[in-house]
Amino acid sequence: MDDLCGAPFSQAFCGCKNYAKPESTFFIHMSKIRILPDALASQVAAGEVVERPAAVIRELVENSLDAGAGHITVEVQRGGAALIRVVDDGCGMSREDALLSIERHATSKIRTKEDLEAILTFGFRGEALPSIASVSRFRLSTREAEALTGTEVEIHGGRLSSVSEFGGASGTTVEARSLFFNVPARRKFLRSEATENAHIEQQFLVHAVAHPQVAFTLVRDGAVVFHLPGTQDLLERIRGLVGGELAQRLIEVPEQTIQGIRLWGFIGGPGLSRSTRQQQMTFLNGRPVESHAIHYGLREGFHTSLMKGQHPVTFLFMEMDAARYDINVHPAKKEVRFHDGFVVRDAVARAVRQALETADKLPEGRKSSEPAVRPVLPEIATPQQQSFALHTPKPILVLNAEPPSMAAAATSAVVKVPMVANGPQSVARPAAQPEQALSSPKVALRPSPEPAAESRVAADPEQVKEAPRFRIIGVLHKLYILLESAEGLVLMDQHAAHERVNFEKMRRSMEQGGVPSQRLLMPLTMQVSPRDADVLRKHLETLVKLGIEIEPFGPNLFKVEALPTFLKTDDPLTWLDQVIEELQTLTPRGSNLRLGEDMIATTVCRHSIKANDKLAVPEIEALLADLFACEMPYCCPHGRPTLIQMSMRELEKKFGRLAP
Repeated sequence: MDDLCGAPFSQAFCGCKNYAKPESTFFIHMSKIRILPDALASQVAAGEVVERPAAVIRELVENSLDAGAGHITVEVQRGGAALIRVVDDGCGMSREDALLSIERHATSKIRTKEDLEAILTFGFRGEALPSIASVSRFRLSTREAEALTGTEVEIHGGRLSSVSEFGGASGTTVEARSLFFNVPARRKFLRSEATENAHIEQQFLVHAVAHPQVAFTLVRDGAVVFHLPGTQDLLERIRGLVGGELAQRLIEVPEQTIQGIRLWGFIGGPGLSRSTRQQQMTFLNGRPVESHAIHYGLREGFHTSLMKGQHPVTFLFMEMDAARYDINVHPAKKEVRFHDGFVVRDAVARAVRQALETADKLPEGRKSSEPAVRPVLPEIATPQQQSFALHTPKPILVLNAEPPSMAAAATSAVVKVPMVANGPQSVARPAAQPEQALSSPKVALRPSPEPAAESRVAADPEQVKEAPRFRIIGVLHKLYILLESAEGLVLMDQHAAHERVNFEKMRRSMEQGGVPSQRLLMPLTMQVSPRDADVLRKHLETLVKLGIEIEPFGPNLFKVEALPTFLKTDDPLTWLDQVIEELQTLTPRGSNLRLGEDMIATTVCRHSIKANDKLAVPEIEALLADLFACEMPYCCPHGRPTLIQMSMRELEKKFGRLAP
């Protein structure tokens, strides 16, 4: 019997006790490992491929794109549970290919193992069609353009029902009705129709954005939701999907090649973000992809331009050698893995940051196709106009209008102006004029060529942006500065603007000379995990640059001698834990000084102009000049906008002068 069941090996691994029976006892050992029937194996594969109706649409649309379709129509009923139909005008298939396409492991995209290392097609899996057919009432109708007739194949629950000739238009139509009708356990996990429709629409959107040259139509329960003609203009395709208002607020990422990766697309500017990643679309060689490297790159590129908990609006395209990544690492093709994720991360971060820094428009966003009107310098008010402004009985907006009892004191007041980038500066106010409205004088603000402006925030004069030309109107609720531009009304948040000025000044100081530190009276000891200990040892020099003096003090134990002077916290060890988490996300090629930006952002918030702080006209002028000398003038270091523009067209609509 030992020979029959392989004792004692079988006892150890299969739990068989029969080897101990007398030799006269005869038994048949039943194997615990079996080969699954094809129908059941297809249903198991469907669990990976067909997660929900949207996954069916992804597979079928990708097949249509590989077939060279110029127009793809997606039709669904009841959230895809009742019907999914994808129609394309691609190359179609012969009768032989149509029958082979529904066999497991059948594909026209892969021939050798080398093909797996450089996949450029979309629907390359040999599991999609048989998996879909195994859990639905499936119909495939296809005809090649040169063929007189085509082929129609019907499969119900994985069993071939019929094969017949087809006389329809060239191309391919795939129908999947009654999804999961034979797998009730899977069907009950489908969400509501609204939820499934939302997933279907999202899947439709990413493919439509990825291929603007292809016409797409989405029909839901008999109603056309989207009808998008093919176009070579990416922004036009985005506008057709998300609306003109959002499209106008996008910033273009100009086409560029960074470390062998070609990038282009559009991103949301300051103040434009979402609470989910639904509008964070990234594409690699025409395929919608997700990747931790790309997400980290976006996060680093938008650093200090995005509010916490928010995600950027992104339509970013990348092209690179297919041998540098693997799309076949996830059963549902959800994620791509790069051979060098740090290179991808740095390329994405650089492209995004350059687009944000070179954006030369207010957060109102991208202008329409109409020619842009460049702001011009308003004429200086005449003495008569100034006199009229000074004697207006009841000015609507008054700057620094002091009560009569304070007028004398204000005459000789000297005000500290902390907003100037080269440090606090004392500015003597002119004699108080309580009734001076801000309609005069008309001021054109741009960085001054005077010596005082040479130490502004921007280190390189070529990087200083040309400031828009504004006329100061007044201050609303001692917080929002009202400005008139050639295009409408601009509101500036004085606190957010001053935060940005101070942030960039302090960051540049940190980059050049490091952050000053203050030694602790009693050194702190910090016990960390082995992984965190390795991270700390690798970045000791970086931490010193950030004002953190820390050194090894034993196995996985560190001693903290000094912390940044401007750090205000009751729990420095918890703060250091957060620093370690940030260190783990830094790239070898990236600037490690980015780690200190969160510290700086928190610090400048406490030292910036607050709401209810009154500003005189020269102070506002200086703040505007310093703001537009910054690398990113349109948002504070926390990601909130510093300026918001309301165009004349928008104002005229609100007042009924234009049709909405």
